[in-house]
Amino acid sequence: MVKKRVVIGVLGTQLDRRGKRQNRWTKWRPSVALCQHDDLPIDRFELLYQPRDINLAERLAEDIEEVSPQTKVISHPVSLTDPWDFEEVYSAFLDFATSYCFDTENEEYLVHITTGTHVAQICWFLLTEAHYLPASLLQTGPGQKGEVAPQGVYSIIDLDLSRYATLTSRFQKEQHSSVSFLKSGIETRNPTYNALIEQIERVAQRSSAPMLLTGPTGAGKSFMAERIFQLRQSRHQVKGKFVAVNCATLRGDNAMSTLFGHVKGAFTGAQVARTGLLREADGGILFLDEIAELGLDEQAMLLRAIEEKRFFPLGADREVGSDFQLIAGTHRDMRQWVSEGRFREDLYARINMWTFRLPGLAERREDIEPNVEYELQQFMRSQQSQVRFDKDARIRYLGFACSGDAAWRGNFRELGASVARMATLAENGRITMLLVNEEIGRLQASWHPEEGPAMALPIEHEVDLFDRKQLETVIEVCRRSASLSDAGRKLFAISRQQKKQPNDADRLRKYLLRFDLSWEALQSK
Repeated sequence: MVKKRVVIGVLGTQLDRRGKRQNRWTKWRPSVALCQHDDLPIDRFELLYQPRDINLAERLAEDIEEVSPQTKVISHPVSLTDPWDFEEVYSAFLDFATSYCFDTENEEYLVHITTGTHVAQICWFLLTEAHYLPASLLQTGPGQKGEVAPQGVYSIIDLDLSRYATLTSRFQKEQHSSVSFLKSGIETRNPTYNALIEQIERVAQRSSAPMLLTGPTGAGKSFMAERIFQLRQSRHQVKGKFVAVNCATLRGDNAMSTLFGHVKGAFTGAQVARTGLLREADGGILFLDEIAELGLDEQAMLLRAIEEKRFFPLGADREVGSDFQLIAGTHRDMRQWVSEGRFREDLYARINMWTFRLPGLAERREDIEPNVEYELQQFMRSQQSQVRFDKDARIRYLGFACSGDAAWRGNFRELGASVARMATLAENGRITMLLVNEEIGRLQASWHPEEGPAMALPIEHEVDLFDRKQLETVIEVCRRSASLSDAGRKLFAISRQQKKQPNDADRLRKYLLRFDLSWEALQSK
């Protein structure tokens, strides 16, 4: 079934009035002209006009009936004190839209935006874009200069941008750019993490409500909060600055003063007034890392500051205001913290509008390789030097870093420190196998201090735990022995007694070859 076409528009008190008597037919009049297109038949015209223009509205309806008998004109008087007052015009058009009986199953709607004041045109656009009007926009014009056709030209603008392939592609590129910005350009591979960042990107640009970033220490909560601020700043969504503080460092009067400020003489030692971080963050973003460590009194004041945008500095009898977006971070289990009475339930409910858990490095092992490259690039940029891995050293380090043997308890902070240590010790800008093995031993010793320094196996591939422990013992014996034969006699002390001609050196050499090792190589390490 073909739908009926309905146009909604306002009377053009200037353009629709052009010409007198018969002369008017040679003039381009938007409301009449749009009904003269053979390829755009109009079944009904909903015409809004001010009561003082009723004569013009009636004449216009007659002219439309003459050029397009099938078009039914329905007039709607709308009283406006000031057609240039945005609030008044928007309210009047909104009243029309909400009271109109739209029948989208049988009719399609076009909103004519050529007539009326610029304010009217803006209001039509906003109402259509917000779906108060289930319509497309209709724009008309007199055509090219020199043309005498009174119908002019028209174009239909569909605000469903998904229908515009070029625009859709551009928006997708912009979104990809924003997501990449939040990840600092790191080509992460973990699908769960990538989906998380895409959601954070959407929320960061569409909402100024509080955000809560959870996850283990070193997972990147502080880094993410600052990137969110920079993204919003690049879109002109914040005017203030980024202010960050670790709440674990705040205690007593110092906590109140740091966050909310104080007046002179508020407490012993308060010789001058202090603004406080909440006021410094006015118009910007306040990041409270480890928010669970705040005292209950500070939590109560923070809740009021978030909800009312006003608070009392310490010792003050007059309120001050600050309008900031809050991003909070914590490694605690907030539900448990609330149940134990350590954190206010009402504050938790307020900051729990958007909660995102950033996974630790051990949960994103496929992202270790691109992050190693990122950390190395960061080191080179800060030190203005060139550093690179030897091929075998890179394979060895990544093999260990991505394996289950790497605990990465300090997460990305620990990974960055590990790469920086190797880069600092690299002679002539080369991270060698020796440096990698030393770093692996250093990391294992920090993760398992009760076991003493762990041995970094001088091999390029990972092995089972059973083979690893066996190989560690073999290497230790080889390094304490005077010769290959001496090491073999110690290692095969029992089984060699059952052989008529034991060749301990040959047995040991073949064993080492299974791991691409040699006696000579072990003595040089």
